[in-house]
Amino acid sequence: MDETIRLVHGNGGRFSHELMEKYIMPHFKNEALAKLHDGAQFDVPAGRMAFTTDSYVVTPQFFPGGNIGKLAVCGTVNDLAMNGAKPLHLSCGLILEEGLPVKTLDAVLATMAEMAKKAGVTIVTGDTKVVEKGAVDGLYINTAGVGMIPEGINIDPERVKPDMKIIVSGSLGDHAIAVMGSRYELALPESIKTDCAPLNHMIMAVLDAVGDKVAVMRDPTRGGLATTLYEIAGQANVGIRVDEYALPIHDEVQSVCSILGYDPLYLANEGKAVFVVEADVADTVLEILHANEYGREAACIGEVLSSNAGKVGLKTALGGVRLLDQLGEDQVPRIC
Repeated sequence: MDETIRLVHGNGGRFSHELMEKYIMPHFKNEALAKLHDGAQFDVPAGRMAFTTDSYVVTPQFFPGGNIGKLAVCGTVNDLAMNGAKPLHLSCGLILEEGLPVKTLDAVLATMAEMAKKAGVTIVTGDTKVVEKGAVDGLYINTAGVGMIPEGINIDPERVKPDMKIIVSGSLGDHAIAVMGSRYELALPESIKTDCAPLNHMIMAVLDAVGDKVAVMRDPTRGGLATTLYEIAGQANVGIRVDEYALPIHDEVQSVCSILGYDPLYLANEGKAVFVVEADVADTVLEILHANEYGREAACIGEVLSSNAGKVGLKTALGGVRLLDQLGEDQVPRIC
């Protein structure tokens, strides 16, 4: 096998099969994928299914705490979890640039396999394309996923009502700052790492405990927390108030944002969840999150209002209110 990807690795012939059998299959080996058919076949229990897909074009491909492969698995697993679904199976589509070092691909695939195992999902089908040098930035990944929604779970923004509480599962902006630091080779504190993580087990623990008292969940990725809340307010036709003092933001991230002029409320997160829950279960949800490695910094940050429909207000430390809009110009593009 060559040490770099060549165009012939995408022609469907001997070199394509060598790439698949020697480098890709060993990472994702399972009964469904082993058939190498045009798709995967599997049994599912009766009920409601969730399906999602996402593409990953982050630059650089490796950054503190993760890489593009970690994003690809965790991002799709988390999208399914935000629908209240238990993720089952993923697909993996690879677009490889001619000249990509095979050791780079191998490292990414190894991370994907590790994250799939941690999330309890299998990668059962996929596709690989190789394009000319300069056509892509080394490596792009598309993942799609399916999962089953347990009976009694109904995640829908239309269920958001006044007096519900808003909870975020942890600190904001870590991922965007970690990627940006690597991209521009900034000397940032070692404590700044991506928050990328599979959240499905934590989400299921919450749903198992409080069920349909969770109205909606979202992962505040591109556009950050502010854009996520703005979307919920508009879809539910409610107002939302967030307390600035309650927002969990690491001091190191806040310092970088202050220096560079970024707003952490609009920075991408890849391992956080926003919950809108009935007020009587807010403490229970926080207790469950705090017991999980990915929710130890969870906080109740605000509530849903009957007034100011479609608007999000940030109550500042000085006592004023700042209206939060959706993200306009991207602060840190190509973040996932």
